[in-house]
Amino acid sequence: MKASEIRELSVAELNDKLAELKKELFNLRFQHAINQLENPMRIKAVKKDIARINTVLTAKSLEDSAKS
Repeated sequence: MKASEIRELSVAELNDKLAELKKELFNLRFQHAINQLENPMRIKAVKKDIARINTVLTAKSLEDSAKS
């Protein structure tokens, strides 16, 4: 997922996407532990997506607090 796509989402959508990605990361780690993971690079991609979403959430919360 690109950062520009993430910035367009609302805070509620970002939180839903974050929960979904964390669940996916858990499943990928589980598959990796039992040697059934087809694409190990997917773990890295999911981690980066989680970091992007957290960054945008932080920026949006700072933006809201600056407006207050």
